[in-house]
Amino acid sequence: MRRTMVLGALLAVGALSVAVAGQQQRATLPDLQKVKDNFYIIGASNPGERGGFTGGNVSVFVTDGGVVVVDSKLAGYGPDIIAKIRAVTTKPITTLINTHTHGDHTGSNDGFPASVNIVAHENTKTLMAKMDAFKGDKAQFLPKQTFKDRLTLGSGKDRIELYYFGKGHTGGDTMVYFPTLKILATGDLWAWKDAPLIDLGNDGSGLDWPKTLATALSTLKDADTIIPGHTPVSKPSELQEYQRYLTDLVAETQGAIKAGKSSADALAASTFTAKYPGYKTERLKAAIEAIYKESGK
Repeated sequence: MRRTMVLGALLAVGALSVAVAGQQQRATLPDLQKVKDNFYIIGASNPGERGGFTGGNVSVFVTDGGVVVVDSKLAGYGPDIIAKIRAVTTKPITTLINTHTHGDHTGSNDGFPASVNIVAHENTKTLMAKMDAFKGDKAQFLPKQTFKDRLTLGSGKDRIELYYFGKGHTGGDTMVYFPTLKILATGDLWAWKDAPLIDLGNDGSGLDWPKTLATALSTLKDADTIIPGHTPVSKPSELQEYQRYLTDLVAETQGAIKAGKSSADALAASTFTAKYPGYKTERLKAAIEAIYKESGK
């Protein structure tokens, strides 16, 4: 009897330790950052915490009719996102836009009220429907409204324009433009100053990505503020530089393929990154390998 009680106590302590550890690993959200009037972001990580990654950047646009949110971070952050928003407005959250399928951008869809209109590209909805996170009862948190090439939400100063320019990070990446504020949220079509994550499993394309960004830049010339997928608020010149970076990455990798080099040899001989000071190379190996695979090598 005593042995059973001790064992039960130990199991309870163990379970509590696991629960506490889980809580410790879950980072708190960074503070809401004002970008322009009625527009805020909740950053991708909390710089004050070790391992403070919370998912992608979240954009918050306060309109006359309610609040529009872009992306929902990792799972479990819905209440926290709403609490941050409540610090600046009591208006209802009316719309949630998912820029693409990944769980660090769609993970907390289920934390928003059922009345919220979830919007995404048609390909993204198809990809999200394959995720375990949206199976069964959770299917209600899939996008309710989709589009093919372009969609306009709202009007006047509250107008929001959604664009699909082609494949890149995935096969359904949406760029979200706020024309009155001249703010462009790129999702992970531009996430960081490093090689791109080319998700071939979700219909992404390293070969198409430079063309996709070139089309976006030529279409959205008025944008003066960029919200990347995972890094701080940036300038159009930085997005333009990233487009050139991708162009050089693809060109050099294709050159290595034509020369009969292996992906490992292509990585070892890579020189284009020297043109881009401040860019990391942590993801370069995976990007080169993805381009090789996409090219049938």
